Amino acid sequence: MVSPFLAFFLIHSIQFGIGILNFQGKIIERVGNDAWIAVIFGGILIHIIIWLIFKILIIGNGDLITIHYDVFGKWIGGFFSLVWILYFWAIGIIVLRTYVEVIQVWMFQDISVIFFTITFLLLVYYIVSGGFRIVTGISFLGVVIPAYLLLTLIYPLNQTEFRNILPIWDHSTTEILLASKDMTLSFLGFSTLLMFYPYLKHANKSKLWVHGANFITMFIYLGIMIISLAYFSQKHLLRYHSPTLTMWKSVELPFVERFEYVGISSWALIILPNICLAFWAASRGMRQLFRFSQRKALIGMLLFTIFPVYIIKEREHIEVLNDYISHFGFYLITCYLPILLVVTYFRKGRRKKH
Repeated sequence: MVSPFLAFFLIHSIQFGIGILNFQGKIIERVGNDAWIAVIFGGILIHIIIWLIFKILIIGNGDLITIHYDVFGKWIGGFFSLVWILYFWAIGIIVLRTYVEVIQVWMFQDISVIFFTITFLLLVYYIVSGGFRIVTGISFLGVVIPAYLLLTLIYPLNQTEFRNILPIWDHSTTEILLASKDMTLSFLGFSTLLMFYPYLKHANKSKLWVHGANFITMFIYLGIMIISLAYFSQKHLLRYHSPTLTMWKSVELPFVERFEYVGISSWALIILPNICLAFWAASRGMRQLFRFSQRKALIGMLLFTIFPVYIIKEREHIEVLNDYISHFGFYLITCYLPILLVVTYFRKGRRKKH
């Protein structure tokens, strides 16, 4: 078990991943200069979902798999658990494939996808098979070590025009709320809390840390969005595939000619906890659901991960898969979890009171 404050690093590490590189486009396409408002609304929605998750976990007194079994029974509960397991697994796959695509576009066009994938997954296996404490340690390092990258946001400030964000609230509330939905897709992954909650000492005390992690994530996204709006014109933002990476081109250091190479390399340590925590949650769920060793489940998942990462080659296909998984995750947390809370309350909460 790990200390409650480490929940901050677990949540922040999986929320702050590959999506930060290109989250601006879709939101700006909907609401233009009001995109920063959508970031705030999206963060508030995630705070509400986190509150809801804690309610489910406290009433259910277990992790997601246990709650499904207690509330829905073996077969129906097992089906819902399998859906979540596949979702966690899919998060790991799409994060890895998107990162490989970034390397191909920005650094090494002819990189061997198979070789890189196998090498990276061997590292994931080494970490996840070491247990949850090791995964937590990597999450801590994945937040602390690359934190220096935030300082690079100072460089674009010399070329920004903050009047670009005016006028404020230039779009309808409906448009901003729809853009907030797109924004929440970048926060997804925090639902792994449903799996690692029992591993937190005095888990009830972790609420503040989890909400704090989400607030910091929202604040960083907000800062990057405002700087992006001030640095680029809206037409340029819609044209660039990775605005955050493009801003790194403004970073000038005497010992590095192209800082984006340093940034992308450092990003490996940021996405590593994303992938490790997703695969840990999926393999842990497999262990509980099918009663075989977590290590065997992990090996099977990692082997089957190589195939989709290799066959998905075109950027358009990667984006389509990313959209499907993100939207599926959005409806899981916004539609399924409220239903699960109600059912859990009536099946377990009222039973406790009596």
